[in-house]
Amino acid sequence: MPIHEYRCTDCGFQKEHLQKVSDAPLTTCPSCGKESYGKLLSAAGFQLKGTGWYATDFKGGNQKKDPPSAACGTGACPACQ
Repeated sequence: MPIHEYRCTDCGFQKEHLQKVSDAPLTTCPSCGKESYGKLLSAAGFQLKGTGWYATDFKGGNQKKDPPSAACGTGACPACQ
């Protein structure tokens, strides 16, 4: 069951409620009793960070990397810097 976050626009009361997606949204503020209690749009509970499995494991198949340049190891190539 998802967690929905609500805030009252009159008194500023804010709370999270466990509700089914099919449940009707709450409208009455539990703190002041006014009909100004509405859902907030909030960030998801997880984040995808980094390049991900697709970009590192499967994207491009079996592509070979270029061999290092002759100047590699001397500090002249981008890989050594």
